[in-house]
Amino acid sequence: MAAAWAVLAVLLVAAQVASAAPVTAPAFLWAPKNYGFRSDDAKEVVHYQTISPKSLAKSVLEEGGWSNFMCSREDTQKSIDVAVVFIGSKLQSSDISKDKQDDLTLADTLKLSFTDSEFSMAFPYVSTSDDEKLENSLLSSFAENCNSGFGRNRITYTDTCTVSGQDVKKYTNMDAIDDLVRYGVGSRRINPSEQTDIIVFCSGGFENFFTPKSEGELLSQLVLLLEQSGAKYTILYASQPSGLLENPSSLPLGRYLAEKTKGTKTGEGKCDGECLVKSTLLEGTFVGIVLLIILISGLMCMMGIDTPSRFEAPQES
Repeated sequence: MAAAWAVLAVLLVAAQVASAAPVTAPAFLWAPKNYGFRSDDAKEVVHYQTISPKSLAKSVLEEGGWSNFMCSREDTQKSIDVAVVFIGSKLQSSDISKDKQDDLTLADTLKLSFTDSEFSMAFPYVSTSDDEKLENSLLSSFAENCNSGFGRNRITYTDTCTVSGQDVKKYTNMDAIDDLVRYGVGSRRINPSEQTDIIVFCSGGFENFFTPKSEGELLSQLVLLLEQSGAKYTILYASQPSGLLENPSSLPLGRYLAEKTKGTKTGEGKCDGECLVKSTLLEGTFVGIVLLIILISGLMCMMGIDTPSRFEAPQES
């Protein structure tokens, strides 16, 4: 009885720890073209470790190449016109592996951007909390990891952002964002050393929306705006959902993100390195089992053959 109570106590403690665990949400970074990463190793990279927003910001700067336009000197020519930090509020890590998405437009936009871009990285498990707004955490981490020059970047926000300690212009509609992007592209064509425009697009888009739009519709509209303007851009999508994480997904995120969204059934798509290794091992296991069955069957048959120890001499006629 004492042992049973001890086991029950351990289970209760584990349940309390799990319930107090912070929410994990995914983040995606991509750049469609002309980003400077030509190697296939820089496409569809997935980091499965659970990281903090500060670690995410550091990885975006170092591995994602954002330090080239955020932290470099003012007279350095920039290869990116616009960098977008899109802060979501709906997507959790466990939502990525679901067959039925609550926001289908968001899922399709993220998957297409991840697979079709020249450079793409995914961070499935970013630990978030309600203590600090994600936009504040990311921007402060960018500043900490930039030795110089971060303050000279043109940083703008949508009016739904809650940014502390920043005296910058906020935009109230998508037309203002469009004007900002087109003006920045035009000025950079005249002066290539112009600073990259950094747009922080927070959850909800804008405060004065006559018709509320979903997160996926806003992201899709923003991507379309950047494409039509001809800007060289890169986007960091990061989510800060509220509530506790239900069940972390153990499904292979990299293969799920590589699936096509049109004309392809769920579960079909290309097989990455991990998939090839597992499929090879599975095939080898099946072949080994078949050969072992054949060997055992042959040995049993040979053992079943019973021959006389001696033979009688033939009788004379």
